[in-house]
Amino acid sequence: MDILGVLSDPVTIGFLQATTRLAIPIMLAALGGMFAERAGVLNIGLEGTMLSGAFFGFAVAFASGSLWFGVVGGMLAGAVIGLVLAFYTVRLTSNQVVVGIAINLLMVGVTSYAFRAMFGSGTNAPRVTPFPPIELPLLHQIPVLGPLLFQQGALVYVALVLIPISWIVVTRMSVGTAITAVGEHPEAAETLGISVNRVRTLCLVVSGLLTGLGGAFLSLSATGLFLDNMTAGRGYIALAILLLGRRNPWGILAAAMLFGGADAFQLRGQNLGIGVPYQFLVMLPYVLTIVVLIGFAGKVRDPAALGLPFQRNRAEQ
Repeated sequence: MDILGVLSDPVTIGFLQATTRLAIPIMLAALGGMFAERAGVLNIGLEGTMLSGAFFGFAVAFASGSLWFGVVGGMLAGAVIGLVLAFYTVRLTSNQVVVGIAINLLMVGVTSYAFRAMFGSGTNAPRVTPFPPIELPLLHQIPVLGPLLFQQGALVYVALVLIPISWIVVTRMSVGTAITAVGEHPEAAETLGISVNRVRTLCLVVSGLLTGLGGAFLSLSATGLFLDNMTAGRGYIALAILLLGRRNPWGILAAAMLFGGADAFQLRGQNLGIGVPYQFLVMLPYVLTIVVLIGFAGKVRDPAALGLPFQRNRAEQ
């Protein structure tokens, strides 16, 4: 069997490119969730934040004619939701799960209503021209890695650069140490002069920026349009990726590629006529999510203060 021939086959190349394209938005959302969870905040609102980034990114790009303005718009929308989450979970110490679910439900309605208010309810959905693929010289010719990583749109390269940057921040910089301290023992961190509320708020804003970027990727790079509830549960899948990747940027990248491959497989399986009902193929990424949660939920150590509200008065007693 000619391995190089298989790897250079257009079907294989298309599958690899689709794997990365489908993995990136989930990876960005999981990366955002990593910062929040390392600081002790369980950000269930990734789904709603992605959806807001997808809508506002598309709306700004359509209105301005600039895809990059749209990217900034999507990220700012995510940051605003991060501030809202911080207000309720950090300042008011509300239940983090309830607030996150409320954000998810709210943004489904807000984005759907806003889209119809701006563009009407006709059958011709407005579109923008998505980011075109950019082939990096020489690198795009590498078998497997070439089409997987180096024949992608500009936002893919931005997302991949964020992986080593995030790893450096959380493992090699003092701010990463402060985030870990806040997530493990907020009372001790407060006595050492680290503002727990400030760190958690900052992490939620960063989480919103990255997750909003993931949403903007869906509408501006993957599709070029906005659809109701187009995230389709990717924010919840990102939570599973956090477990599988052990809240480490490199682990998150690997786990996202696994889920992206499953998603790409189900899309191509529907077109190949392999004899399996398409409903079962569509279920594949979500079944994989359930398997990951069952297999890894009890094996990954959570930050000691994850999901627990912090009250400064208690720390000062």
